[in-house]
Amino acid sequence: MDPLRRSPSPCSPQASSPESPPCEMLGYVGIEAVLDQLKIKAMKMGFEFNIMVVGQSGLGKSTMVNTLFKSKMWKSTPPGLGGPTPQTLQLHSVTHVIEENGVKLKLTVTDTPGFGDQINNDKCWDPILGYINEKYEQYLQEELLITRQRHIPDSRVHCCVYFVPPTGHCLRPLDIEFLQRLCRTVNVVPVIARADSLTIEEREAFRRRIQHNLKTHSIEVYPQKCFDEDVNDRILNSRIRDRIPFAVVGADREHMVNGRCVLGRKTKWGIIEVENMAHCEFPLLRDLLIRSHLQDLKDITHNVHYENYRVIRLNQSHVLPRGPGWVNLAPAPPCQPSSPGLTKVCRWAQDNSDEDS
Repeated sequence: MDPLRRSPSPCSPQASSPESPPCEMLGYVGIEAVLDQLKIKAMKMGFEFNIMVVGQSGLGKSTMVNTLFKSKMWKSTPPGLGGPTPQTLQLHSVTHVIEENGVKLKLTVTDTPGFGDQINNDKCWDPILGYINEKYEQYLQEELLITRQRHIPDSRVHCCVYFVPPTGHCLRPLDIEFLQRLCRTVNVVPVIARADSLTIEEREAFRRRIQHNLKTHSIEVYPQKCFDEDVNDRILNSRIRDRIPFAVVGADREHMVNGRCVLGRKTKWGIIEVENMAHCEFPLLRDLLIRSHLQDLKDITHNVHYENYRVIRLNQSHVLPRGPGWVNLAPAPPCQPSSPGLTKVCRWAQDNSDEDS
């Protein structure tokens, strides 16, 4: 036999036949490098996150934002030195670029001074809902352009932190009316503001009353059960739902405690450490908003809340043809166009869970 003539390789075209199984690739290919490519591209582009804080004056909203991101996002005004209380609800937004370990985050915080501070608070939520829908409309108009930007600036509100006054009783009628409308439009995370004014027992009883109010009035705060896509998400989100609303304390000053520098509020009885779980639940709020669910908040905003707004706007403008894909939704008031979106939300989550399984 001629030594130069070699037997055909089992993977060569000559050896292939309809009956033979396909050839399997052996060895390292390098598909895992796709993760490195995505990371490099994301690092170049940076990230965007827009948060809104809602609550009455004096609940520590500005201090809480400064504590969350450990930067002077808002300048707190000492009591008695500020200007007069606004007669109507005003919205103020401030944008900062925060960089940590080479990761850039474009953070926009919207404050709502004047909310719930008036004697007559009838429809005081209209400017807030109008602002959220206005940001959806801006994104929709950019998306519908024939020649649109490669990266559309995202100014939509990804999360709304709702500050509940530490009354120790239950949710006020104003809170219930507003949360029923707000949870259909944006991701809502309620917190008990200035929790250091309550004892541990009072805080826990207050939390249970609020949870009962939310369940009784069908208020779905974040994270909703229909967003649990797998077992791990279900376990993690169940723990979060059991602790919501978080009892938080904000502070932007450092104090020395047992030879170490901590963030806290100094009182006559001692120092309340905001990052100590034995004192408050601020670490749980920070982990939810930044460490574990930041991207999920953005995804739900785009795939659920914005999608509901987009469907209604296209239906109202008669852009969609009537047929199998037509979504028959009743026209909604300007301030709450996504009121019928809960069914669509659960259907979207169910579809994703089916695909993952």
